[in-house]
Amino acid sequence: MLRQAQHERGGVVHRLKCHPDTPANAVSAVDVEWLADDLSEVLLTFAVTGAEGLVVPARASPGRADELWRTTCFEMFWRTRDAAAYVEMNFSPSCRWAAYAFDTYRSGMRCHAMPVDPHIEFAREDDRFFVEVDVDFSTLPGDAAQIGLSAVIEETDGTKSYWALAHPPGKPDFHHEACFALELPALGQA
Repeated sequence: MLRQAQHERGGVVHRLKCHPDTPANAVSAVDVEWLADDLSEVLLTFAVTGAEGLVVPARASPGRADELWRTTCFEMFWRTRDAAAYVEMNFSPSCRWAAYAFDTYRSGMRCHAMPVDPHIEFAREDDRFFVEVDVDFSTLPGDAAQIGLSAVIEETDGTKSYWALAHPPGKPDFHHEACFALELPALGQA
């Protein structure tokens, strides 16, 4: 069961934008709530509105898995401010997850070790679908970061849409530096 209603927790909510070349059919919004006192533990809640026809992967045993992005999947990218290296995390409603480190743009990919497996829960409420991810960020480099939040949304009619805080020109590309649109100041800074 999700911990509390999204509007009661006091996190910061970010609205993702649908890429103009991949319009959704019924999905009208994807929001992400970021709730953290520090970076040892962050609670991300992804909320999909218009989710009646959302493809939800079958529930699986929690654990690491590859290619989660091939269907409905929620993502977070992290890099130390203006660094070339970054970390990508994928969270599936199936309760599977992935974490990868990259040396530079789409280069040097390898598994990123997580001290604690992310905990993923999901719920439906009317036409909304929620995925809550409790994740330990203590292994991420630095605490002044640029973050990308994104989602791949698949609907039962075959429509796939790509949602992010910002998109680069051209095709959807969550790895592009334009997608690292959320600035997180160093801890202790206002």
